[in-house]
Amino acid sequence: MASGRAGERMGKNSRERHKVKRKAAAASQRRRAAGTHSPEDPLGLFEAPNIPSQRQLAEQIIDQAVRAQHRADLAELDQCCALLAAGPGGATGIQVVNRTLLTRLLREVEHAWRDGWQPAELVRVARREYATRHGRLLVDAIAAQMRSYSSATVDQRWQSQLAALDAQVWWEHDDHYVSVWGDRQGLDRAGAIATVIEVLHRLATLPPIEKVGPMPGAAVPAGATPPADLDQRMLHRVRALLAKAESTEFPEEADAFTAKAQELMARHRIDHALLAATTGERDQPRTRRVGVDNPYEAPKSLLLQVVAEANSCRAVWTKRFGFTTIVGFPADLDSTELLFTSLLVQATRAMTQAKPSADRYGRNTTRSFRQSFLTAYASRIGERLDTATEEVDREMTASVGAAQLLPVLAARDDAVRDAFEKQFPELTHQAAAINNREGWASGRAAADRASLHGRQAVAQE
Repeated sequence: MASGRAGERMGKNSRERHKVKRKAAAASQRRRAAGTHSPEDPLGLFEAPNIPSQRQLAEQIIDQAVRAQHRADLAELDQCCALLAAGPGGATGIQVVNRTLLTRLLREVEHAWRDGWQPAELVRVARREYATRHGRLLVDAIAAQMRSYSSATVDQRWQSQLAALDAQVWWEHDDHYVSVWGDRQGLDRAGAIATVIEVLHRLATLPPIEKVGPMPGAAVPAGATPPADLDQRMLHRVRALLAKAESTEFPEEADAFTAKAQELMARHRIDHALLAATTGERDQPRTRRVGVDNPYEAPKSLLLQVVAEANSCRAVWTKRFGFTTIVGFPADLDSTELLFTSLLVQATRAMTQAKPSADRYGRNTTRSFRQSFLTAYASRIGERLDTATEEVDREMTASVGAAQLLPVLAARDDAVRDAFEKQFPELTHQAAAINNREGWASGRAAADRASLHGRQAVAQE
């Protein structure tokens, strides 16, 4: 009897549940037809006849939030963030939302990598367009995504970026990540989720760019040795010499250290170019991107451009994302980065030591002075490098022989030009702004004092 009554109650309860579902579905259909939703579910995500899982609900709300972010619909965005903060289904729903948000971040990070973006570039974009905390969020997402790859299958330049970012998984469980990250940043749950949505939107709207190296997971042949143009011992010696040139207060010492560094780079580059031509090695131009950050990013990018051109490379600045893309042969790219870094250190030191005067109205002119200073510095460095390059052409042609050297250099220049034009078929040129004569004159004078003795060696192929 007891079991029979229990069966009757279960059957009755089942009939009641079906009745409630039919009423709810009918009410949902009427609301959808009228274009309205219940106050408890303003987005209408819980009204579907086939009730989705917590994860599916979270994914739907995240999609809705990213679209609202794209449309700048703040009211809908706030509603979505509130639903995600509460979590569908209470406490367990909060953990589901946390994991779904992190999973979505990892998916977008990997998609950006496949579109050519590297770790440091993603973090730079997040910091430039939002705030420091957005960059920290991306560092964590990158660290989490890297768990899928063996370090043996990760390119050395990627590993260097990851080390510089200090990308580490510091949280204990992915289900708690969004919550503990928000606590670290001093944000409430809705604020933490809003930050994640902003980063997801940014990642989803990044354009594809040129790939500059293998993605994580690309197999590195066992026992592979780096090519001659990436001789780490030589680069270590060059860096040490340039560090001494940057730190000394005596111009003569700086000149000597810089000249020796340039001599090493030049010998390495010339030997490699001639060897490649002799052996028929298929040495091809490559692409590298160098971050150029504010303040005064325009004249800094100009300095990088003139150094790149002196090293038979081509460069273009992408202002929106804060990097300069350089196309050239590997040894020339190394020389460009090293020399640019050293000259930028010297320029910054000279710029900060120079004291601008106030204008005739007593206004502070520091910003315009420094902008003009660095622009003039880059312009004058370019002139000096051009002169040095012409001298080198004459010296090396006489030493090696025009018939042997000039065709090699011309072929490499053509290869760089073709690779660059393929990547950037349409370019917009922008003239540098000069609005402080004192800064311009001071910058040119500083460029004349910059350590370039021996520069002619670096300009050679």
